[in-house]
Amino acid sequence: MSRKAAVVALTALAPISWGSTYFVTTEFLPPDRPLFTGLMRALPAGLLILALTRKLPQGAWWWKSAVLGALNIGAFFPLLFLAAYRLPGGVAAVVGSVGPLFVVGLAALFLGERPTVKTLLTAVAAAFGVSLVVLKAGAAFDTVGVLAGLLSSLSMSAGIVFTKRWGRPEGVGALALTGWQLTAGGLIILPIAFLIEGAPPALTGTNLAGYAYLAFGNTAISYFLWFRGIERLSASSATLLGPLSPITAAIIGWVALGQALGAVQLLGMAIAFGATLAGQLSPRAPKEAGPVVEAGPVVEAGPVVESGAETFSSTEKNGQEVSMDLEGSGVRR
Repeated sequence: MSRKAAVVALTALAPISWGSTYFVTTEFLPPDRPLFTGLMRALPAGLLILALTRKLPQGAWWWKSAVLGALNIGAFFPLLFLAAYRLPGGVAAVVGSVGPLFVVGLAALFLGERPTVKTLLTAVAAAFGVSLVVLKAGAAFDTVGVLAGLLSSLSMSAGIVFTKRWGRPEGVGALALTGWQLTAGGLIILPIAFLIEGAPPALTGTNLAGYAYLAFGNTAISYFLWFRGIERLSASSATLLGPLSPITAAIIGWVALGQALGAVQLLGMAIAFGATLAGQLSPRAPKEAGPVVEAGPVVEAGPVVESGAETFSSTEKNGQEVSMDLEGSGVRR
């Protein structure tokens, strides 16, 4: 397996994990507490990572971490849950599936990633495939819900692009950066959750198990893999992994909840998965001609002059190859 394929595979585990959120939320958590659930996902995970890494932001990274935490977590979660409550789950998922198109535009503006016809067509195909998987006949549209869904998608898309643009400070690992963002996002959600939903509900052992999974497996580990992948992939490549989330949600619903999968849903899965794969393919670079050696007089070698510029780019450092989280019956991340 090539290095890029390994990075794509690890990054893909994040949206695959997020596809399990709806099942865990409906089967293990108390009902009608989306903001409290968002808080329990973000803040404990962020604080745990801070305790493990023992690194705090320095200088400009205080406000950068706050901005990234707001875009990726703090604003994204409340807007996403508002859309989920105002819209049928399938409609909310389709609205969210425009995220790759937002990323393409923002990446062109802030990262200089020129959009190609292939990228645009792939993003449209992914959204179409998701719509076939999750959209039901007679689905209702609500203006506030649609706006909230679009804003949540725009927030996460901007988070992907600025995570890519700013990178991370020297000497700070991706895990520490993940902890900063989750903590900042959780602190933003904290007052909103208590203001709107009131005091926390009484929790059972099943509830605690569900929150533990969401906080540590579904959030701490998944977001670490996601942010790590954004560093190594292009913004458009990362965000086109998003369709794996509704595909996973639909499969879990079929296996665990007995939800039917018809021919249309299977076709949508195939289209969305094909778009995901196409989004990871890079155009083949033309082969460079080897050095031309000319015969000439032998001269004494002079001093070696080292250039400050690199003559090639490492795929780890400078690769130019990040969900919406979408689910079949509801939108959670």
